[in-house]
Amino acid sequence: MKKFLSLFFSLFLMASAVWADTDGPVKLSKKDKCPVCGMFVYKYPDWVAEIMFKDGTVEFFDGAKDLFKYFFNVKKYNPDKTVTDIDAIYVTEYYDMKRIKAHDAFFVIGSDVYGPMGRELIPFLTEADAKEFMADHGGRRLLKFNDIKPAVIHKLDD
Repeated sequence: MKKFLSLFFSLFLMASAVWADTDGPVKLSKKDKCPVCGMFVYKYPDWVAEIMFKDGTVEFFDGAKDLFKYFFNVKKYNPDKTVTDIDAIYVTEYYDMKRIKAHDAFFVIGSDVYGPMGRELIPFLTEADAKEFMADHGGRRLLKFNDIKPAVIHKLDD
């Protein structure tokens, strides 16, 4: 019985590790390109964003701005998918450089910090960090995920 419990516990830990890997951001490869601009995403690790689909496929982006362009027009970039096929969305937090859930992030726009594609949405895990960044780097607005509309993204490219 003791061997059985030990085996069961070992299998449980291995399964937990596998499940944990699928619940978070996915590691990108040198071959991953942004579907919006075509840039190789691995060259910009500080800006990586990703959309994970329910079928296990993943799209990587060289910043939150291109991620939102894709999100607002999924059919243009991937005719086989819709927004309802999305399982999770991640962005890279500016200070910690770790990927966080985009719906939890606070985004600063209009700062003096530029990403790989120019003016960018700068993501933060906490509102306090976002406000500190705005004090140091300017910024016109602080937005949450649902506050970001296509017009906001278009203005970044003007």
